[in-house]
Amino acid sequence: MRTLTLRPLPTRSLAIGVAAALAVSLAGCSGGSRNRADLPYVARDVGTLYSAAKQRLDQGRYKEAAALFDEVERQHPYSVWARRAQLMGAFSYYLSGDYTQAIQGAQRFLSVHPGNRDAPYAYYLVAMSYYEQISDVTRDQKITQQAQDSLGELMRRYPTSRYAADARLKLDLVRDHLAGKEMEIGRFYERRRQWLAATLRFRRVVDQYQTTTHTPEALLRLTEGYLALGVRNEAERSAAVLGANYPGTDWYSRAYKLMKDNPPATIAPLAPGQPVVATPVRAAVPGEATGAAPKADAPLPNTPTTTGGDAQAGVPAPGVSSPSPATTPIGG
Repeated sequence: MRTLTLRPLPTRSLAIGVAAALAVSLAGCSGGSRNRADLPYVARDVGTLYSAAKQRLDQGRYKEAAALFDEVERQHPYSVWARRAQLMGAFSYYLSGDYTQAIQGAQRFLSVHPGNRDAPYAYYLVAMSYYEQISDVTRDQKITQQAQDSLGELMRRYPTSRYAADARLKLDLVRDHLAGKEMEIGRFYERRRQWLAATLRFRRVVDQYQTTTHTPEALLRLTEGYLALGVRNEAERSAAVLGANYPGTDWYSRAYKLMKDNPPATIAPLAPGQPVVATPVRAAVPGEATGAAPKADAPLPNTPTTTGGDAQAGVPAPGVSSPSPATTPIGG
């Protein structure tokens, strides 16, 4: 009687089969259009999950990588790899352009691990996510303000970190952008001759963003606005500050010419006993053409001129009486 002997399956074939099944499972659970909530819970070890997420990240499949990094945190929340997966997930969202998810992931990491050695990078990731969303000066600058606050927070907490130098450079660019927004609004008011509102915007640039590239123009615009408002002392002060700090610029040349073209009004001394009568004088608007005063011997407008005894049509010459309608015979 023949005895049947069961041979064990080769271990190599078994390993290949398990790996193939695991790869299919990962591919089905990490679709690019799915997020963390859509992934079905399939228990996997932390090493497999993290390696698969890192592989997707290296391949440029950032959405899939972010979902798998989130899965590491969900399945193994107390693992050492879970803490790192939080930051890697936020970084993957940042690379994919999903800045809202990147900010939320980095802030969640900071709330759970505020004293971690990677905390400076989390602050930097939040700031960069705001920075990448900055729009042009014609739009609302709320995101720009948030970028400024985040960069300032990073520099305040970690001034000697490896990210502080780049944060300092980007903070200067952000402040210049905010100053540009104030200048855009100020020019808008200036074009409509709303001088008070315009000077308030230009003054804010000089006071809050004086190290930006917009300060020279703001000082010139202040000179124009103060002259239009009739506040010559403030106009002279703005022009003097412009000349002291930016003497060789075109902005100072224009301010100097503006002050020269608008000299202070001279007041004649009063005779003894002469009453003081205030005469309202309208301030010259910068850029407005001023007409020359008529000469003393020039005829006034709408006044007919006569030469000798000749009279213009319909106007009698001097010494000739105008015929009365009552005494003029009709028909000659």
